[in-house]
Amino acid sequence: MIDEDFTKSLLDKHSYLTQRESIDWFTVECPGSELVSFVKAMRDDEGFELLIDLTAIDHGEGAECRFSTVIHLYSLVHRGYVRIHSLCLDNDKPSMPSVSDVYPAANWHERETFDMFGIHFSDHPNLKRILMWDEYPHFPLRKEFPLAGIDTPLPAADVVEVTKASVEPAPMMGGPFVSSNSGPISDSEPRAKDESWTERKEKPL
Repeated sequence: MIDEDFTKSLLDKHSYLTQRESIDWFTVECPGSELVSFVKAMRDDEGFELLIDLTAIDHGEGAECRFSTVIHLYSLVHRGYVRIHSLCLDNDKPSMPSVSDVYPAANWHERETFDMFGIHFSDHPNLKRILMWDEYPHFPLRKEFPLAGIDTPLPAADVVEVTKASVEPAPMMGGPFVSSNSGPISDSEPRAKDESWTERKEKPL
């Protein structure tokens, strides 16, 4: 388990780390310049074999450091998680070293984070968008991006001509992103309005 002896030892070994307050897992603040060497030490020396998740936080335009990355590592030996938080120091061109050489599972996580937040991962083997097309001009998980989306032309004119389709904002009143904060979970999920049918509840038309 992740006990006090382990966490103290980890902080003593890596003087650049600081512990962050957390309501669940042991969490450290790691400078981006030390991130690759630290996760390598976590894998090779501390028994954290699995990278479970890698994502980002947009702290808002008024924050001193607007963007940060968050990594969750899991150890089968210790049967617990360690969370690694790292600040992107440049708000205009946020970047972080890629850890995909250490944990190959980070590859697509970093691509998704680049796609949704616009954070560049240096030394990534194939850093390109994973959900949106390459020329898409927005980063959908940044705070300034509206919940309904932004009207954006599709990239292929021939597809637009055939389908007559476009990227349009979703309706908010009664739309797919509107949910209730009470009642059954299936009713409060945004998707429940059109995907919550069962054998006892017919699929809505």
